[in-house]
Amino acid sequence: MAHASDGGGSIRIPAACCGLVGLKTSQGRISLAPFGDEANFSVHFAVTRTVRDTAALLDAVHGPGVGDRVIAPAPTRPYIDEVGADPGKLRIGFIDHHLTGAAIDNECVQAVRDTCKLLESLGHHVENSWPQALENADFSGKFTAMWSTNMSVGLNTLAQMLGRPVTKDDVELMNWTMAEYAKSKTATDYAQAVYTSMVFRRMLQQWWADGFDLLITPTTSQLPLPIGTIRNMPEDPMGALRIAGDWIPLTPPFNTSGQPAINVPLQWTHDGIPVGVQIVAAYGREDLLIRVASQLEIAQPWAHHTPTL
Repeated sequence: MAHASDGGGSIRIPAACCGLVGLKTSQGRISLAPFGDEANFSVHFAVTRTVRDTAALLDAVHGPGVGDRVIAPAPTRPYIDEVGADPGKLRIGFIDHHLTGAAIDNECVQAVRDTCKLLESLGHHVENSWPQALENADFSGKFTAMWSTNMSVGLNTLAQMLGRPVTKDDVELMNWTMAEYAKSKTATDYAQAVYTSMVFRRMLQQWWADGFDLLITPTTSQLPLPIGTIRNMPEDPMGALRIAGDWIPLTPPFNTSGQPAINVPLQWTHDGIPVGVQIVAAYGREDLLIRVASQLEIAQPWAHHTPTL
């Protein structure tokens, strides 16, 4: 297992590219004390080879810290006890396309469909349904004031650690550009973005409240990208973010909603490349994700796979 953090997909995405299990926990599941803020979009956890390793580590590190603002509901039993436990018959929705109309690799589409077939064979009800809130094409634009301001705060914190001002040469161009953009935003802009994120969070979670247990999506819209595809471009400082946004449209929304989501390395191409599939549960339901991911791993083991380099 290896440490990872996830503010928009950075546990699930490398897990998808490397054939690993990658669980983004619920907001407030693992304390960020004494310096972090659980009310932000980012969580810290790990990538692992197996669901059992994920469950065992979660048992070791979950729980609130002193002064935490967000605390996820406590589990009813150890997470390791969920490994191999019967999840019962679940109602599961899925997405097998890019909701903004952008291109999606056929391998990613097939990975979702094959996973859904496997879930059906295990006794679950699967249907083509998803939260309509995900179709909001302006999702990222609404929260730019928050993201850029948080980046600016992060650079200020880095400056305090270094004991000197942070310069453009210290950080990636995109991060510097976002921090500079924050200077054009007002406190009102930030408060409006916080309010908008709350509205989006409630709209997105409503789909689960209406009776669905899980959502299946591609973790990425394309197979692992060649090194250098996402890079700093002086002529287009935010270009890397747009490329990344097209590649990972379905991971950031669940950072905003605070829900747990897991990448499972069930599907692989004929060339030995892993194709990630994301499973999303209602807030606080890591127990259900572990049960279902374990059920899938037993039915179609993956730990013996090693990606082709």
